[in-house]
Amino acid sequence: MEFVQKQGIFSLAIGFILGGAVSKVVTALVTDIVNPLLGIILGKAEGLKTAKVSLLGSDILWGDFVSVIIDFLVIAVIVYFAVRWLKLDKEAEDKKAKKH
Repeated sequence: MEFVQKQGIFSLAIGFILGGAVSKVVTALVTDIVNPLLGIILGKAEGLKTAKVSLLGSDILWGDFVSVIIDFLVIAVIVYFAVRWLKLDKEAEDKKAKKH
């Protein structure tokens, strides 16, 4: 609530919209480029997302799980470097120091 009061709802909305757009771009990157390349490396010509293990008549879709983890890691790295590049981590420290 404090963030909304200080930054305003407009900044929150912009952050939300940009976050959704970055998420879509990263998902497309992972799905369309990274997964097929990993699939080739792992010997799965149809791509990593379809990699599975059959066990007692059930399919364990381990490739889809790994794909989601890769997606998360790429988004986390982008957010980390965006915060550092925009120096938002320093700004938060400065505000915290001014409070005390």
